Amino acid sequence: MSAERDSREDFAALVMRLRADGVSNLALLKAVEATPREQFVSKAYADFVWSDRTIPLECGSFLEGADTMVKLLNLLDLKEGQRVLDIGTGSGFTAAVMARICERVLSIDRYRTLAESARRRLSKMGLTNIVTRQADGSRKLSGEGTFDRIFVSAAFDSMPRMFTEHLVSEGIMLAPMLREDGSVVMARFVKIGSRFDREDLFDIAYLPLASGLASTL
Repeated sequence: MSAERDSREDFAALVMRLRADGVSNLALLKAVEATPREQFVSKAYADFVWSDRTIPLECGSFLEGADTMVKLLNLLDLKEGQRVLDIGTGSGFTAAVMARICERVLSIDRYRTLAESARRRLSKMGLTNIVTRQADGSRKLSGEGTFDRIFVSAAFDSMPRMFTEHLVSEGIMLAPMLREDGSVVMARFVKIGSRFDREDLFDIAYLPLASGLASTL
């Protein structure tokens, strides 16, 4: 059986698992299918591309399991015409999927290695509506305007207010939140006027946000 056939069957199995969990967003599933996930991981992990296993990346980062990532993107309720802020570029896979649905994606990472690798990878795929940048995710971004959706992949002690003014009214932000016992829960914030409605979703294995830039990695 060819590797391409294996990949198609693995993706089909992923779709069945997702539908069993209530994820049936056709536009999202098409965007995931159109994004060659195997190009975002090393060959050593090729057998786990469409599994829900986390896959190690450079700089101590990781790529979320396929099931988990699609469920998170489904909770963002991505639509055409939206601007998205992605905090934590990693491999660039998440940004690539979002860019196939939305108008523009700004993706930042504190690690130069990850930001530059993702930029080259996304450019080869012809995705021109993504901007990848090395930046400190613990600081407010200046001159970037507002976003309809914000996705954060590093845990905060409290709601990351440095991003709240970047979110439009009725916008959605997903951000991992640290509990007192050190565990992390993914939270969904919806901006209603000047306040935020928070819904805690499920535990997730994200690391606490590290401040500053890592220009040597």
